[in-house]
Amino acid sequence: MGNDVWLPVAAEEIEGLPASAEAGLTYRFWNGGPDFPADPADCVFYAVPYMQGMDVAIRPLPAMRSLRVVQTLSAGTDHVEPGLTGLHPGVRLCNAKGVHEASTAELALALVLASLRGIPGFVEGRQREEWRAGFYPALADRSVLIVGYGSIGSAIEDRLAPFECARVVRVARSARTSERGEVHAFTELPALLPEADVVILSTPLTEATRGLVDATFLARMKDGALLVNVARGPVVRTEALLAEVGTGRIGAALDVTDPEPLPPGHPLWHAPGVLISPHVGGSTSAFMPRAKRLLAAQIARFAAGEELRNVVLTTGG
Repeated sequence: MGNDVWLPVAAEEIEGLPASAEAGLTYRFWNGGPDFPADPADCVFYAVPYMQGMDVAIRPLPAMRSLRVVQTLSAGTDHVEPGLTGLHPGVRLCNAKGVHEASTAELALALVLASLRGIPGFVEGRQREEWRAGFYPALADRSVLIVGYGSIGSAIEDRLAPFECARVVRVARSARTSERGEVHAFTELPALLPEADVVILSTPLTEATRGLVDATFLARMKDGALLVNVARGPVVRTEALLAEVGTGRIGAALDVTDPEPLPPGHPLWHAPGVLISPHVGGSTSAFMPRAKRLLAAQIARFAAGEELRNVVLTTGG
């Protein structure tokens, strides 16, 4: 049985990583290049290359016969899960909870504020030397609905706190009570959507959330509402969104799209009232230090035989 750990960052760049000799592990650097750094059959801990796509993420998995842990550096694991079906039982899949919350929440708030206060129009006005004065919507006194109230949704609410929102409503897969109050279930969305001025999507992509935002969902949003997606592109049905924003009834701010990357000529690029950022919710200066700390902590736990954090699922379970 092998003892290789595949890392998308060179081991010498990760402070706090257990010493190879003491841990009985061999560190291999692989960030998605065409050649594997060693025989995949000897890999026991696989840290998936970040933002390299599904094809890269799952490419070595069929040959990883000694594998015990798959660690993503993303909050979502939908790009890895299809490759787990052929693995032996007992492989733990862990996500990067704790790495992306701050950056993704920052961008969610930036998209909300930019869209409400008309920043894209001001940029266009500057290019055309037009002074676009007037009244614009504020975030203050608005009702915000967060769909997907996990660690990222909670971080978004943290950053909404100083903005004097009239109400923040939380929605998750199942109802519960959080430290801040009630969390509603997805089944309650039809009643909650008509009251929200801003709807922020921060849910993982699962079979339950794929296409969640369809024509019916969008039709229930109030006139003038803003949809913000920092989750995954396929959570929203693109054709339904295009039809709704095309009327000018609602606006949208999207860090993720379906398809992605959004190809030249796609109608979303020029849809009215739509602001697009290129999936940069987690891609900030905060990412790498936090990712390295996560890898060091998880590998130390693995080497010591301790319980890992952020376990999303276990194969064969």
